[in-house]
Formats: sequence, structure tokens, C-alpha cells
Amino acid sequence: MRAAPLLLSLALAGCASAPPGEIADPFEPMNRRVHGFNKSLDAAVLRPVSQALAIGQPAEGPGAMEMIGNFGANLALPGKVVNSLLQGRPEPAARNMFRFMVNSTLGIGGLFDLATEDFDLPEVDTDFGETLHVWGVPAGAYLELPVLGPSTQRDLVGDIVDVLLIDPLDGVVHRDVRRAGLAARVLSKAGERAQFGSTLDSVLHESADSYAQTRLLYMQHRQYELNEEGEVIDPYSDE
Repeated sequence: MRAAPLLLSLALAGCASAPPGEIADPFEPMNRRVHGFNKSLDAAVLRPVSQALAIGQPAEGPGAMEMIGNFGANLALPGKVVNSLLQGRPEPAARNMFRFMVNSTLGIGGLFDLATEDFDLPEVDTDFGETLHVWGVPAGAYLELPVLGPSTQRDLVGDIVDVLLIDPLDGVVHRDVRRAGLAARVLSKAGERAQFGSTLDSVLHESADSYAQTRLLYMQHRQYELNEEGEVIDPYSDE
């Protein structure tokens, strides 16, 4: 049963490919309809909510939204440790494990990010989509998902595995705590929407073709995250 997501990813990722420098997007008509829904949702709900949450946040020190994000991110660290080990990268696995131990104890369950502030241990981000990339699984077709936004076939399977299967805390931390951590990670996205509001507004609501712009930025950023070969820059490096 646990091998099913990997087999699914292999099947999906082989469905579409594109020449170097181009984006495989055989589902563009469907993706554009989903993108239109996401734009409407952002304008009607996400942008107003993020602006409301940003009001009253302290100028110094962590606010409520940041603490919520810290809590959710901390519970996600053991899964990142597992992914780093699956990728054959013990050093980032050790760094994230030490980070988890510091923030879970001194950081009061992860509400405070003392690992970064006091120990200079920033999070080493990774996911099962990157693990599949390291194993040689191609990205497959570009997808835009309702609410979740841009992805690829490989990253979609990776997200499913990260949420449902890679859970080292299963049996160690109460299920309600893990669910609260997942909810905190979702809620923290509203804080990110407020933080990068002007950039997102320019892409979603001001560009001539917001779908093509979103697709290009996502794929460039993902290639940068995965350290793929070629001259790849981070499109968000100035933000």
C-alpha cells in the first residue's frame, strides 16, 4: 500500500514531457479554468483575510500569525528529516532534527523559532517531490490545483505522500496535535499572502496573462529549489 504513491508518480510523470527550456502543459485548458477560480478566490477571500490578519501584528517580536506558522513548520520537520535521508543527504537531516529538538523544547512546542535566532540553524526545506526528483522521476505535466495553486504531476504525488505517509510522529504525538499542526501550516499561508501581497497582486491581478506568468514563475522557482542543471535563477530572489 505504501508503494502505491511511488508507482502512481512513475506512471503520471511519464505522461508528459517537453523539450528543454519548455513547459509541458497538455492540460492547459483545464488549468486555465482552475486558475480563473483561484484568482476569484484570492480576490474575494484570501486577499481580504490576509490583510485583516496583518492588522495589529507587532512591529517587533513574533506575532500570533508567526507563532502559528512556527508551530506548524516545526511539526513538519521530522518529515523533512526522512526525505533528506531518502535522498542520501544526512547533513541536512541532522540539522533539521537538531532544529526540531531545540524548537520543541526551548521554543515551547515550536511556537518560537529559537533554532534560527539563537543557534543559527535555519530550516533546510525539502519534500517528497524533491525525493522523487533525486530518484530520477521526471516532473511530468504542469498542473494548477484548486486552492493549492501551481504544481506538477510529480509534486502533486509528493504532496500526497508528505501529508499521508511520511509521518515519523505517528504514534508519538497525539493525532489532534498533528492535525493542529497541519491546520497551522494552512493558516500561515494567509500570513505569507500578506507578506508578499504586492508581488502576488502584480502577478495575479495586474499582468496581461496571469496564468502564463504564474506558471513560468513557479517552474523557475521549483527548478531553482531542486538545483536542476542549467542556468536557473530564483525568480523570487529580490522579494
